[in-house]
Amino acid sequence: MHGPPAHGAGFPHYDHVRADAPIGGTLTIPAYGSFDSFNPNIVLGVPAQGLGLVRESLMARSLDEPFTLYGLLAKSIDVAPDRTWVTFRLDERARFHDGSPVTPEDVLFSWRLLKDKGRPNLRLYYRAVVGADALDGRRVRFRFADGENRELPLILGLMPILAAHATDADSFDRPGLAPLLGSGPYRIKSWEPGREVRYRRVADYWGAGLAINRGRYNFDSIRFRYYRDQSVAFEDFKAGGHDFTLEGNPERWARGYDFPAAKDGRVRRLSFTHHRSAGMFGLAFNNRRAPFDATPVRRAIALAFDFDWINRAYFDGAMTRTTSFFENSKLAASGPASEAERALLARHVSPVPERLLAAPGPEAANGISSRRDRLLRAGRLLDEAGWRIVDGARQDGDGQPLAFEVLLNDPALKRVMLALAANLRRLGVTMRIRSVDSASYQQRLSEFDFDAIVYFWGQSLSPGTEQYHYWSQAAARTPGSRNYPGIESPLVDALIGEIVAARDRAGLVAATRALDRVLLAGAYVLPLYHDRIDRLAYWRSVGVPDRQPPYGLDMPSWWSRDAEARSPAGRENRAPD
Repeated sequence: MHGPPAHGAGFPHYDHVRADAPIGGTLTIPAYGSFDSFNPNIVLGVPAQGLGLVRESLMARSLDEPFTLYGLLAKSIDVAPDRTWVTFRLDERARFHDGSPVTPEDVLFSWRLLKDKGRPNLRLYYRAVVGADALDGRRVRFRFADGENRELPLILGLMPILAAHATDADSFDRPGLAPLLGSGPYRIKSWEPGREVRYRRVADYWGAGLAINRGRYNFDSIRFRYYRDQSVAFEDFKAGGHDFTLEGNPERWARGYDFPAAKDGRVRRLSFTHHRSAGMFGLAFNNRRAPFDATPVRRAIALAFDFDWINRAYFDGAMTRTTSFFENSKLAASGPASEAERALLARHVSPVPERLLAAPGPEAANGISSRRDRLLRAGRLLDEAGWRIVDGARQDGDGQPLAFEVLLNDPALKRVMLALAANLRRLGVTMRIRSVDSASYQQRLSEFDFDAIVYFWGQSLSPGTEQYHYWSQAAARTPGSRNYPGIESPLVDALIGEIVAARDRAGLVAATRALDRVLLAGAYVLPLYHDRIDRLAYWRSVGVPDRQPPYGLDMPSWWSRDAEARSPAGRENRAPD
C-alpha cells in the first residue's frame, strides 16, 4: 500500500517456510460452536471454518508485511497513475476444481454478485467501482470515479472469485451446505454440522508452484473438529483429539500443561511476541437503545471495569489493558494530539473539543487508579445524568431501573463479565448475562438485537475502507455490518475518508490516530485487554518452521512429521487421502 514490497520479482518463496516440506498426513484443528453454511460471503448463516482453503482471490496477503499483496489468480496488476482504474491479468494456469479455467467473466460475475448480494462490507467495497470490462481473454479492468480511495485496487485484489458456470445467483444469499466450486489448494471432502468438516488436498492444484505457495498446504487432509467451548477442547487436546491449540489463557499456560504428554515432550510449546495490531477487544454498548444512548452512562459503566483485579485473578498478570482501537501499533493515539492530528481534526470540527486533543484512553486507565475512586466518579456521572439511587437501585425520573443485558457466545468470558456486574451492583446498576448458541448469537448481532456484546474488531497495520463498515453512519443502519455500537458521527465518517485518501504513510498514521481519539472520546466501547504474546502448544507429530512471520501464525506452512518419516528426502506429490 505504501512503499515497496518486501519480496521482489522472482522471489523463490516466503522466508519463513520450509520449501521442501513433505506432503501427507492429516491436521486436526479445533473450532467452536457449529456451522450451517459453506458460503462465508453472505449475512445469513454461520459459515464453516476453513473455507479460505477452497476459495481464492486475485491476490494474496503476506504475513511478512503490514499490507502487501502478491499475485494469486492474477499474474500481474496494472494501476493507473491517478488510481482511477486497475487491470488484473489472470494466470493462464488458474483452474477451478472441475478443470475449467478462471476467466475474466468469472471475475466480473463475482463482482456483480457480491456487490448485490454479498455481506455489507463487500457491497460497500464493490459499489465503489463505476464500471468493469473484460479487455481480452486474460485481462479485466475495474474503473473508479476518482483516485481518492487509494486502497481500492488492493481491495479488488482480495475479492473472492466464484465460478460463474457453477454458482446459482438466485439462491446465493441463502445459507446452505452445498459446497461452492473453488480453485484453492483444498476441496470439501465431508461434513457433519456441529461435529466436523474435512478438507482434501487437491493433488493437481494449479497454484502449487507459485512462490507464495511453495512449502505451504502440505497436509493431505485438514479436519476442523467442533467443540462447545475452549475448556472441552483443551481436555480433548490433552488426549490427542486435535493437533494444536492457540492458548489464550495465560493462567492455564502457566499451570495447566502438567499432563503426561507435555511433561515427556510429545506436546511442545512455543511462545513469542507478535507484531500484529491487537485491534479492539471490548464491551460494545448498543447506542441505539436506552440507556446507552447517553454518553455519561457509557462512561460510568466503563469506570466500573477493574482491569487490574481481573488480570491478577484470571490471567496471571499477563494481559495488557487495551487503550486504543488500533492497539499494539504505531496507529494508536497516545499523549496530546500532534500538529498533524490537530490539523485534521480542525478541518472537520471547529473549535476542536479539548477532550480530543488531550491524552486519550479509557478513563479508568488514564489517571484514576483505585477502584474506589473510579466507582465514586462513576456514581457522580450517573447522578448528573439523572439516575438516582432509590432503595439501593438506580432509577431515572420515571422510576425505570438502570439495567441491561450482555449477550455472550464464549463461556470463557462469563467470569470477566461477572466481575464487572459485581462492581456495577455497588452503583445500583443491574447487569444480566445471557449466553446463546452460535447461530442465535450471529443472528442477533446481524440484527443489532442486543444491549451489549463483547466483540473483537481486528485491525490491519494499513486500515482503510473497512473502517466505514465498522464505524460509519451508513453501517449503523445496515443490518449485518460491524458497527455494533451504532456510532453515527459525521466527524467519524470524515476521518475515515481521510484515512482512505491518505497518500503516504505519515498521512495514514495521523488520520488513524485522529479517528482513534474520536472513537475513544465517544465511550462507545469499554476497552478490555489484549495479549502481546502468541502461545502455541502442538503435538510432536506436527512440524512447525523455526521462524514465524511477524504478523501472524502461518498454519499452511506446517507439515506432518509422520509424512516426513515416510519421505525423508522431502516434498513429493503423493495422492491425497
